[in-house]
Amino acid sequence: MSFSIKRTKPISPQTSTLLHLLLPRSSLSSSALSQSNPNLYHHYSSILQSLTTLKPPSSSSIKQLHARLLLSGFGSDTHLGTKLINLYSTTHNLHYALQLFDKIPKRNLFVWNILIRAYAWHGPYQTAIDLYNGLIDYGLVPDNFTFPFVLKACSALSALETGRAVHDMAIRTRWVSDVFVGAGLIDMYAKCGCVDDARIVFDGVSGRDVVVWNSMIGAYSQNGRPLEALVLFREMVGDGFRPTVATLVTVVSAVADSSNLKRGREIHGFSWRRGFGGNDNVKTSLVDMYAKSGWVKAARDVFEKLAEKKIVSWNAMICGLAMHGHADEALDLFDEMKEEGRVIPDHITFVGVLSACSNGGLLEEGRKLFDLLVSSYSIEPTVQHYTCMIDLLGHSGELEEAYELIQRMPMRPDAGVWGALLNACKIHRNVELGEVALEKLIELEPNDAGNYVLLSNIYAQVGKWEGAAKVRKLMTERGLKKDIACSWIEVKNKVYAFLVGDQSHPCSEEIYRELDRLEGLMEEAGYVVDTVPVFHDVDDDEKKNMVRVHSERLAIAFGIISTPPGTKLLVTKNLRVCEDCHGAIKFMSKIVEREIIIRDVNRYHHFKDV
Repeated sequence: MSFSIKRTKPISPQTSTLLHLLLPRSSLSSSALSQSNPNLYHHYSSILQSLTTLKPPSSSSIKQLHARLLLSGFGSDTHLGTKLINLYSTTHNLHYALQLFDKIPKRNLFVWNILIRAYAWHGPYQTAIDLYNGLIDYGLVPDNFTFPFVLKACSALSALETGRAVHDMAIRTRWVSDVFVGAGLIDMYAKCGCVDDARIVFDGVSGRDVVVWNSMIGAYSQNGRPLEALVLFREMVGDGFRPTVATLVTVVSAVADSSNLKRGREIHGFSWRRGFGGNDNVKTSLVDMYAKSGWVKAARDVFEKLAEKKIVSWNAMICGLAMHGHADEALDLFDEMKEEGRVIPDHITFVGVLSACSNGGLLEEGRKLFDLLVSSYSIEPTVQHYTCMIDLLGHSGELEEAYELIQRMPMRPDAGVWGALLNACKIHRNVELGEVALEKLIELEPNDAGNYVLLSNIYAQVGKWEGAAKVRKLMTERGLKKDIACSWIEVKNKVYAFLVGDQSHPCSEEIYRELDRLEGLMEEAGYVVDTVPVFHDVDDDEKKNMVRVHSERLAIAFGIISTPPGTKLLVTKNLRVCEDCHGAIKFMSKIVEREIIIRDVNRYHHFKDV
């Protein structure tokens, strides 16, 4: 193998001086300079060591030195080759590093680890795994550096079976209790969705440090188990460990996912007391937490106090405003970010502003932003951007345009895209396009009962009861069941869940009595029941009774009778809020003079004396 010594880029003055002082002035040839010259050997070793101190070292100078090593006969030396591979790895010249690695006859564990680490960080990740397997075939035993590197590659690929094999090797070599190996295993299992396996590893690590605790907190948070992450955080603090920035960012994220505002405020105060009050990473996570917990004003207050607003901070605030339906504020903040000019919008920014347009019904603004994405920022639209546009067009009644946009997508539309179209068909009662959307969704998600239910509801809306019955029969044949609607509300640090028509709560009599009282006042104020959301061929009185006991209404009534007047109520629902409940809650909010927030699967709905 040969390398050209022609420079592709000028060598930096610092590197040029280094090479001038250290390289011998004699003619470089394989006959004059050989491996028998120990002074020259140490000379090259010194040059290589000196190059590692440059940040970053010049790629062209590394290649030039490599060529001279080949000419002088040192090209396959293990010690010098290892140093050179390390230099190639730090400058991301992994192709050269791997070629040189193949030429070294005696490879030690250190050089294997260098390459596995480089590919684990920069990819291709499979190469890191292949190198790990090659290491074992070569007869070497992995150590506590090897395992974290290869596990990182397994995490990136979600390669669970390979990760389990690495875990087994860590057990056999007794490195499994090492804190770094343990953290790598926890992260790998978390990325593969195996949280219980991660917990077994966590419990087996001796001398756990804060990194291992953080890995386990993150495992719970990333896999939709925020309450367990919070419990673990309390254990960590109770055991005397000082949280890091990474700890607080993770635990605040867990709070955001659980919509536990009280706990979030406690952790906010905790972060101040522990000296993290000025940390912008923690503050940005608090922006996201307050927004997801329904307190947009607090999110904005924290955002405005950031010392430096990075793109992740702008995105958190813009997306927070968008999810709460504050479309104009989100777009104003986007304009403010552009005017400041310190950061450039990225693909997440545009997901936020397009979502804002969708939630706010701002069709023309959304069209302009979608064009701006490519024309001004050269960002290739992702599936998320297309989903936002389909949702916006669909809600605005532009179903044909939405369908045409799907057909023009450069990538295959996913379930989110077709689901947005199907939902729009339900809103505008378009049976024909609804059938097309369901056909595509069945290909992508054959076992998702919600898609079948949506089309059944579209049939019912237009009175095609035979079509609705046909879809429900298909669900029965495939063993699919509709998700049961459930709503949650937290009162006095305890979470209460309600199903539709639920009478299991100890306060059921008081809850239904409060609902009766509210309905009487609502009717006096002009409320008329909308029975369209009831997709069953029954009489109107039965439809009214079915609507009035929806789970979110029961949760609201319980919240009203269980908290002081004026208390804000936050209710979370696992399905969409129906049209009638949306209208009814407006009346409820005005009558009881309370702000009510409903967080459903799509967005937050705010009701405040409207």
